[in-house]
Amino acid sequence: MPSDPIILAFDTSAAHCAAALLDGDQIVATRVEQMTRGQAERLMPLLEELLAEADCTWQDLSAIGVGIGPGNFTGIRISISAARGLVLGLGIPAVGVSGFDALADGAEDAVPAIRAPRDQVYVAPAGHSPALIPLDQAESLGPLIFNDDAELQVRGIAHVTRQRWQSNDGPPAPLYARAADAAPSKDLPPVLLDE
Repeated sequence: MPSDPIILAFDTSAAHCAAALLDGDQIVATRVEQMTRGQAERLMPLLEELLAEADCTWQDLSAIGVGIGPGNFTGIRISISAARGLVLGLGIPAVGVSGFDALADGAEDAVPAIRAPRDQVYVAPAGHSPALIPLDQAESLGPLIFNDDAELQVRGIAHVTRQRWQSNDGPPAPLYARAADAAPSKDLPPVLLDE
């Protein structure tokens, strides 16, 4: 095992496919592609390209860092599924990093905020659970730092993973700050008749 950890971090929790490779404490390669769909098909080729660019292989990796949200439901599931599959095959740990933790990595006295539809934001002020609130209400919490730069976001995921990978306590899981939009039908099922 190399003396410095090599960490592959990636995120598809918003309208992007982003990855960063950290060697020791230095980011050696990043890739960000803006996209509203197609992350599932693009993620693995993008990771392969990033590793090749850094002259690195899957076997060189010490850990995987993955964005767990909050954000786009499908995008979060894509990254987490990929991370879980990779760690099973590679035998290395995966660390789930929330968007809040990734943003806090570079924030000074600002509240991490993640944009959501309809003028709302996800926030997690210190000591509170993540919540989805209107933007004007979030602004009353103090200065906000947003995840508008996917490259900074994935760099933050890599740095946080470096801090946590040796004490990781389980597979990454999605961070949902609100209930799903879809709900089971309230209609009663049809009655089955015996003949």
